[in-house]
Amino acid sequence: MYVIGTAGHVDHGKSTLVEALTGIDPDRLREEKERGMTIDLGFAWLQLPSGNETSIVDVPGHERFVNNMLAGVGGIDMALLVVAADESVMPQTREHLAIIDLLRVERGLVAVTKRDLVDEDWLELVIADVEDTLEGTMLEGAAIYPVSAMTGEGLPELIATIDTMLDDTPPKRDVGRPRLPIDRAFTISGFGTVVTGTLIDGKISTGQDVELVVAGKSTRIRGLQTHRKGQTEAQPGTRVAANIINISQDEVARGEVLTTEGWMRPTDAMDVRLRVIPDAPHALRHNMYITVHTGSSEVVGRLRLLERDALEPGETGWAQLKLDSPLAVVKGDYYVIRSNRTTLGGGNIVETHARRHRRGHAPTIERLAMMELGSTQDILLKTIETSEPSEFRVLVNRTNMDENTVKSELETMAENSLVVKLGISGIGPGSILYSAGGWNGVVEKTQQALDTYYRQFPLRRGAPKEELRSRLGMSAQGFNLYFPLLQ
Repeated sequence: MYVIGTAGHVDHGKSTLVEALTGIDPDRLREEKERGMTIDLGFAWLQLPSGNETSIVDVPGHERFVNNMLAGVGGIDMALLVVAADESVMPQTREHLAIIDLLRVERGLVAVTKRDLVDEDWLELVIADVEDTLEGTMLEGAAIYPVSAMTGEGLPELIATIDTMLDDTPPKRDVGRPRLPIDRAFTISGFGTVVTGTLIDGKISTGQDVELVVAGKSTRIRGLQTHRKGQTEAQPGTRVAANIINISQDEVARGEVLTTEGWMRPTDAMDVRLRVIPDAPHALRHNMYITVHTGSSEVVGRLRLLERDALEPGETGWAQLKLDSPLAVVKGDYYVIRSNRTTLGGGNIVETHARRHRRGHAPTIERLAMMELGSTQDILLKTIETSEPSEFRVLVNRTNMDENTVKSELETMAENSLVVKLGISGIGPGSILYSAGGWNGVVEKTQQALDTYYRQFPLRRGAPKEELRSRLGMSAQGFNLYFPLLQ
């Protein structure tokens, strides 16, 4: 199952189009009905001619609610950009398109709505304007369909293309580490708290123990629904409503992440690749206040540029995001930066739990570049080198790779003496890993610690195990695997 997200300027007919396609009115709030304007996220689903179902996230178009739009488009597979034929491309058309581009949504198409309100000559001008606007973005060359929600013109063709495009879309990845970025939480009488979001990276099932990462609270899934149908298991890529126990609605904020227990830690500092959009009204400057949007979360923080004092519109560079409050992310997640209700740039997260760096430090920049674009072995080695020794599961989580891939690559690296493994069996859960250089350092430090001990206590036959561990600064788990090698 896949998720489509709408995008486009206010009053261009996004919600009306969704209702015409699905028969479901996505505007659920009383204020939205009264004002005739989408304020928050709306949800619907569509039965396609192939028999497949797709979810639709309808987003607000007004500039004051772009933050709500960002909370809904993080997990979409396809963008449906909506442009009204009587107005053509408008400011939030461009801003939403820039956001789609920053989030690297590769599939999309355009619906030119209100086709019944304009003549053919005007329609041709609007389509040409849309084509020009799409140039240089992820949606360049996307199909454009003039449609009318009032008459139904163009809707069958639009639906058929959606069906074909989604049929050609690769299945969502499943690395066994499910994440549900929560975009809504509410209470149902007799059931308790329900959270909703787009599930990514793994499956969840009823009865499963899970946790809210940022809040640090454990809970269990009592029930699951997709498109108002009860499920025992939810697949990655689906819109999910999860009924969770022993958690009140006010304990769950938008931007929280529901996942399996024990593997994910919130962070307040991330190393990122940052691209400033060409239409940004000004440069991004070192240490400026920003708002960071990723997944369904929105967090205020500061921008630390690592190479220079400013990035001009259209430029790319390395940066660290220092956040005022923690959020839950993994390597490879995309983010968007805004300031004063204006979208300025974004990119991808390269390191989730970043240390403070010296600015202009060439080795740091080289390491970040390797972490972004290096081979699997390069990324694993650099990750180990930054936090030696590295426990296998922590390494899997920090690199956001499939566990079998990490195991296979590390075995090859161990055979080639690039890494050293501590542990009785093969590489896997419970293994402790060093880089070759890090291991040589441990051996040298051990010899120095023993030499120092014997100089201090020349009459003793050996150093106590716990004292040696303390001198080496090792964890109990790591030292217990290391100690047999000394005997």
